[in-house]
Amino acid sequence: MVPRIPVSVDLVVLTVRCQALSALVWRRDNSPYEGRWALSGGFIQLDEDLPAAAARVLAERAGLPGAPVHLEQLQTYGYPDRDPRQRVLSVAYLGLAPDLPASTEAHMSWQPVSSLLEMAFDHRRIMVDGIERARGKLEYTPLGAAFCPPEFTVADLRRVYEIVWGRTLDPRNFHRKVTKAEGFLVPTGRTTTRDGGRPAKLYRRGPAVLLHPPMLRSLKE
Repeated sequence: MVPRIPVSVDLVVLTVRCQALSALVWRRDNSPYEGRWALSGGFIQLDEDLPAAAARVLAERAGLPGAPVHLEQLQTYGYPDRDPRQRVLSVAYLGLAPDLPASTEAHMSWQPVSSLLEMAFDHRRIMVDGIERARGKLEYTPLGAAFCPPEFTVADLRRVYEIVWGRTLDPRNFHRKVTKAEGFLVPTGRTTTRDGGRPAKLYRRGPAVLLHPPMLRSLKE
């Protein structure tokens, strides 16, 4: 007899809010793990594929319908004891976006990832894997711009890198690296003074898929 194992989708949705890397979570109100924070998730329906399931969970469970969230598959989690009720496989997705609004679901809330030390099931492990994926992708891809509005300054982008990486970056070195990375930033021809001081150039995300040269965390600033 072929065993039937339910498959769920769990979302690690990250954004930068109030100068902190934050995840969208909800506090469980029943067992198991009553009172602990959990990622939004749901079981895959018979008539949908994985990306469609992730998009549905983002809209219906996470309460972010139509939000400009970059979604990509993170990892599959299937060890036998991850759910004490039954054997469940989970396909985790990582979602990245600029400062998102509050969820339309009252039970969902944004919490700084630094405060999510104990979570339901294996969701802490999944979230940490998602954070490390995001940190790594900022090194080699232009995904850092996914945390920014459509038009942004180099200082806006630097703050994203500092918050996600958890370190202070030298402004001049950072400006040199991002503006020299081929296809990373495209000048809009406009400027802004929203941060005070001299007008700062506004950029949008360019066509690059990979950064050349990469923005390596290991390099000394």
